[in-house]
Amino acid sequence: MKETDLVLEDGRTLHVYAQETGRLTVFWLHGTPNVGPPPEPLAADAAHLGLRWIGYDRPGYGGSTPRPGRDVASAAHDVARIADWLGIDRFAVVGHSGGGPHALACAALQPDRVLAAVSIAGLAPFDAAGLDWFAGMRPSGIAGLRAARAGRAEKAAYEAASPEFDPESFIEADWAALAGPWSWFDSVVGPALAAGPGGLIDDDVAYVTRWGFDCARIERPVLLLHGGSDRMVPASHAEWLGRECPTAELWLQPEDGHISILRAAPRALSWLKEHARASSDF
Repeated sequence: MKETDLVLEDGRTLHVYAQETGRLTVFWLHGTPNVGPPPEPLAADAAHLGLRWIGYDRPGYGGSTPRPGRDVASAAHDVARIADWLGIDRFAVVGHSGGGPHALACAALQPDRVLAAVSIAGLAPFDAAGLDWFAGMRPSGIAGLRAARAGRAEKAAYEAASPEFDPESFIEADWAALAGPWSWFDSVVGPALAAGPGGLIDDDVAYVTRWGFDCARIERPVLLLHGGSDRMVPASHAEWLGRECPTAELWLQPEDGHISILRAAPRALSWLKEHARASSDF
């Protein structure tokens, strides 16, 4: 995995992680708070399928320049610029948790380039009609996102109070996954917060304001992979997206939570390859 910096026309820097080989390019859209290296636990599965991972630090994380006020839609522009820079015409996208909405943004706003998208444990839009957005979330998660809804200053003040992570946000299966291969998250969470919570703040504000695109207008194949026992992003979010996205397929696994659902990610990558191949000869 090669790490490089892309300097954009507005002077911002995006820190990029890129593999050099693979027939189908797949952009990894990371969660909150993470930096952007694609997931090591899926490296062997991706290699077997002929996938080429590309990732990047979202603005405000790691080596990427902060961009306060960014919305979810802005990820589509950043991903397209990275693809242009690397000489990639068409690609697929995968996002986990907070990366899910950003993957959907790419599918919605880059329909001529995105072949297929996977959202794993991803959020629905805050203004989703008929969805009780906070229902089923842990109180700690609700408090942080309500602070973000009040504005960036309120969210920054909330984070400055250093709220502790609520261990009940994860079910037992999540903790088991984190004790195994998905201990990989230790390598991407710490660096994401090393310079402060700026990236996390901008992410959370973006989730609870207008995303900048309509999920109902996505034309490319979308897979929604979600745990029915997820306490961070309730399954009702995926169910809403499954109803509203005309091209979406929902895989709901009742016994999984926010992290343990990633055990099904290898199957999701196989789905991605199959549907990308159906969309274009790569």
